Amino acid sequence: MITEAVQKSVARIGLVATGPLRLLGLQAIMAARTDLEVIPLSVPRALDTEGLEMVVIDSAVTEHLFELLAAFRRDRPQLRLIVMGAEKDFDYIERVIGAGAKGYLSQSASEDELRMALDVVRDGSVWAPRKVLARLLERAREDSVLRATLPPVFTKREKEVLGLLAKGHPNREIASALGVDEGSIKAHVGRLMRKVGVENRTALAMKTVEIPLH
Repeated sequence: MITEAVQKSVARIGLVATGPLRLLGLQAIMAARTDLEVIPLSVPRALDTEGLEMVVIDSAVTEHLFELLAAFRRDRPQLRLIVMGAEKDFDYIERVIGAGAKGYLSQSASEDELRMALDVVRDGSVWAPRKVLARLLERAREDSVLRATLPPVFTKREKEVLGLLAKGHPNREIASALGVDEGSIKAHVGRLMRKVGVENRTALAMKTVEIPLH
């Protein structure tokens, strides 16, 4: 019996790093992977370049890391971000993850650690020191208990998405009506399903009957 290996599609990864030597070093590590296409980018281009699956950000490129993460979260919520930094304080790393990054790596991380982090984040999980992950899990449990006792609160944009979803509009039409890209609407719908506690968009649309949208 012949077993065929299942290959992942090629992921386009933006790389925002300081200094040509550091950039070349990270490129060389990632270039060894046939399932990755590495694209060196400046900070503005990382926010504007379409078709990226992940962005690896060297925290040294900016003095305003959290403002940058907020911009990605606002404008490109579907992108998975990995931050590389010198900071080892667990509170700081937890804050980075809380700000929207899906991974945090020390600047002294080994090649194997970088490769593993890319795989873990690409598969939809979070990469961070073990103690930080334990704290995040505990906080998630506490938040889950709190959400179970309190009704969800929706932003103005979430209410707009819910209103159009309730009328049967697909993501493409919702995106057109709100002037955003379809990927952003898909991300909104995913977050709304988690917030409301349902597993599909049909159930989410039905739930809108119980939600005051005005």
